[in-house]
Amino acid sequence: MELHERLNIAKKDVEKTINAYFAQDLDTDPTAKDAALYSISNGGKRLRPFLVYATGEMLGANIEDLHIAAAAVECIHSYSLVHDDLPAMDDDDLRRGKPTCHIAFDEAQAILAGDSLQTLAFEFLSSHQFQVPAQQQIAMIKALSRASGLQGMVGGQALDIAATDKKISIKALEDIHRLKTGALLNCAIELGALCATDISDLTRSQLKDFGLAIGLAFQVQDDILDIESDTDTLGKPQGSDLEHNKSTYPALLGMTGAKDKAQTLITQALEALDNIDADTRLLAELAKYIIARDH
Repeated sequence: MELHERLNIAKKDVEKTINAYFAQDLDTDPTAKDAALYSISNGGKRLRPFLVYATGEMLGANIEDLHIAAAAVECIHSYSLVHDDLPAMDDDDLRRGKPTCHIAFDEAQAILAGDSLQTLAFEFLSSHQFQVPAQQQIAMIKALSRASGLQGMVGGQALDIAATDKKISIKALEDIHRLKTGALLNCAIELGALCATDISDLTRSQLKDFGLAIGLAFQVQDDILDIESDTDTLGKPQGSDLEHNKSTYPALLGMTGAKDKAQTLITQALEALDNIDADTRLLAELAKYIIARDH
């Protein structure tokens, strides 16, 4: 089965889980519910859920458990995009070719939508009866909490804001994106592994190395596309990094250097997969896709 077909299956599966939740008669404000659903239904590749599925299936995890873990990580990712787009942050009007939440609703509803999606992630993880020991379920909650917070995505976003209008080193830029982008990508892989049992320490460490490498490679490619692509293809304003005076890999390394960096990171990711005693072909195809994508 080709990578794009598997990506589509993962996308449909995670959206089915999320839509089933919102189809319930929830005891809440209708506008708040609509804003949250709008925010998590706003397209996207669903790459993080795919990583949950691909890793978990490779290691023999229960599919119902993977549905829940995939939905949880997508809730966190979607919440982060809603808040990133706010006027106080990146102030973007478009996300995946559609009006951002604060444009479609208003700023207050966008803040609430992000908050509700963030908490929904942990409702998913804590409410489901996983087919693994309870300590692994607790480990999932801990992993997603850490990847989402001060030592993960929030911390990376704060570093990114602090670096705006400043010239920073490659090391500092990698620290930003290791937390801002890489932490949640790596967490998706960890969640997939935590849905399985009897996973060796070697496999866990190599999956972590793989996740760190593709997380940085994903951001390098995003920086390249911000320059080389266009608004229609990206689904968001082209050149927004330059407009906001953010440090990027092309700015620090040049375009050729940035592309070389991305390729080196993917090579490292593939080397990590070679050390795992499982069928890692799907993860390898995903790694190659990360720097071949155009949006």
